Amino acid sequence: QVQLVESGGGLVQAGGSLTLACAATGGTLSSFAMAWFRQAPGKEREFLAGMHWSVGTFYADSVKGRFTISRDNARNMLYLQMNSLKPEDTAAYYCAVHWGVVLTTIPRRVDEYDSWGQGTQVTVSS
Repeated sequence: QVQLVESGGGLVQAGGSLTLACAATGGTLSSFAMAWFRQAPGKEREFLAGMHWSVGTFYADSVKGRFTISRDNARNMLYLQMNSLKPEDTAAYYCAVHWGVVLTTIPRRVDEYDSWGQGTQVTVSS
């Protein structure tokens, strides 16, 4: 069974950068779409960025130009480079995998993703 484990969260000042990592074990994920979501207290889980070999990458408007998603299939790793962080980026960040292999677009709904990590907290101070 695939397990996803996020790391790299922490406390950073506004304008700073962080890189989150998601390690996948128990299976090879290179064929599947993977994505990053976040959830702030009292808010719904929000799609940030996703990628799949057949349709490329997709970013939410809230992070476009500031965040970059990437993956290392050889290492079964997913990354999220976050620049120009803002206090409103404070949230728990999650990686997720969608098991479908034939895609026409990057899935963006929470219920389209099948496996999730436990999350890593990012706090941006003003």
